[in-house]
Amino acid sequence: MQLNWFARLHKTFAARILVIITVAIACATASLDVAAQDNPDQVKPLDIREIAPGVYAHQAPVTLMDEASRGDIANIGFIVGDDAVAVIDTGGAVSIGRRLLKAIKTVTSKPVRYVINTHEHPDHVFGNAAFDFAGVTFVGQKNLPQSLMEREPHYIETLRHDMGEALLKDVRLIVPTLLVDHEMRLDLGHRVLLLQAWPPMHTDCDLTILDETTSTLFAGDLLFLQHVPVIDGSVIGWLKSIDVLAKIPARRVIPGHGPIGVDWPQALEAEKTYFLKLTQDLRGLINEGADINAAAHEAAQSEAGKWQLYDAYNPRNATTAYAELEWE
Repeated sequence: MQLNWFARLHKTFAARILVIITVAIACATASLDVAAQDNPDQVKPLDIREIAPGVYAHQAPVTLMDEASRGDIANIGFIVGDDAVAVIDTGGAVSIGRRLLKAIKTVTSKPVRYVINTHEHPDHVFGNAAFDFAGVTFVGQKNLPQSLMEREPHYIETLRHDMGEALLKDVRLIVPTLLVDHEMRLDLGHRVLLLQAWPPMHTDCDLTILDETTSTLFAGDLLFLQHVPVIDGSVIGWLKSIDVLAKIPARRVIPGHGPIGVDWPQALEAEKTYFLKLTQDLRGLINEGADINAAAHEAAQSEAGKWQLYDAYNPRNATTAYAELEWE
């Protein structure tokens, strides 16, 4: 009996020690990430994958914007031409932007000429300050400056609680100076990028980037995979434009969230199905006289098992879309 008791005690003690070590490692890793912001030599390159020749992307985890994720929740990347590099989105913290810059330097010594933001959400633009140096032009959809000025200060303030002061201390509002009204082409040196502005869909300032050389599309948050789509613009606009979006002559796509380098336009099918179900349910509930709170809990529940972070975002999608659809 004594031996069995001792064995159980030893096992319990070892388990507690393992928990303590695990927590200590997590805290130490977070501290190193923050410390590296002030010491470029300690910056660890962001994990990237070459999706097509000269086209690189980072696939972020599908998770929430908080201290645990350290701002690494959105897919970001870069494209290398003969003369220069274009960066597409910079991540949810300056530390992520610095890690992306370090990754670029492991691939090429060519200068970064453009930083292209696909829209104004923090997980895509909070890393911008890492690229705010001479020779870099920031690019965005024509509505992006207004959206950034109106919303980014609020984003910074509200995310201090979720992410912590250390991850947000270097975040700065950087307004693009090169604006896309409809379409624009940028030449990186024998590599032309087609930038296309969209009417309100995910937001009111969405922009896609097509590398014409490899037919690779950076869709930003006009495409979600695994992560439930998020409506911060217009569900009606999204459904009106999604078939136009599908006609972009790409072979593969990097979505704003989820697996990268997947086939296009097949990747849009699950998202379109979600929007159709959401709007169908909401129109039915509106016709029945259901209020917005009921709609938030009932709409598109048949889609729940198909998406991650569903409970976090579907109720908000339902209330946003309800407010739009009730005035049809």
